[in-house]
Amino acid sequence: MKDFNGQTLSCRSQGGILELTLHRPACNEIGSATLAEMERFVDAMDDAAGEASALIICSSLKTGFSAGADLRELYTRSREMPVEARTASVRDFLQRIHRVFNRIDSSPMTTVAAVHGVTFGGGFELALTCDLIIADRMARFCFPELRLGLIPGFGGIPRLRRDLGNGIVRDLLLTGRSINAVRAHAVGLVSQLAGEGEALNVARSTAAQIGKFDRATRATAKRFIKPLPVEQLTEEIEIFCRLFTEPAVESGLRRFVESTDAHPYLP
Repeated sequence: MKDFNGQTLSCRSQGGILELTLHRPACNEIGSATLAEMERFVDAMDDAAGEASALIICSSLKTGFSAGADLRELYTRSREMPVEARTASVRDFLQRIHRVFNRIDSSPMTTVAAVHGVTFGGGFELALTCDLIIADRMARFCFPELRLGLIPGFGGIPRLRRDLGNGIVRDLLLTGRSINAVRAHAVGLVSQLAGEGEALNVARSTAAQIGKFDRATRATAKRFIKPLPVEQLTEEIEIFCRLFTEPAVESGLRRFVESTDAHPYLP
């Protein structure tokens, strides 16, 4: 796989390990530009899967892993469209992001998210596509979507329900509160805790360990323990699109966009 550097992310391959690094200020908000580059990446990732043993997804920004969807772009685009066109546009975006995330989720490579700081909304959902989450002790996880009148739309709840018990799933979804890395590790969301600033180094060591095992056996084991929740993912898109037309969503997005807080995504 050839290395590439995009406006929002970059990828490099070394020693059988791919590293996808997010680097879009302020906190790796996922909008149309990021999605287009992620689509380019997964095409290359599929081609490289026969040679690479592991994929690490990380962020080079101090603010964190990702604050989630680009809500400013979503609000601006939706205001310019009638309701039917707005719903169609959102559905198209969600279907594209689901295709990308599903390909990462089901890749025969072992995938590792190395997270720190803000890991919210769509960024949290990206981390959940990975087989393992390694978290800096300062990382925080949150689904703030109910504040906007929405549910997570990038596949987070079906993946979280697949991996964890209903107690933590309902807590994260229905309260909108964030949890720290220590609690996330205690409930099984995070596989390893790392010291501050050390998540990527730990992820690289873990990826090197993964590379010692037979590729076909590793891929078979992954398929067995990590089925893709296809029906729930499809249902999530439908629910999101239906909620998106409600007045509460426009109001919530407007409050977010008009906020003078430097970090309006923080709980």
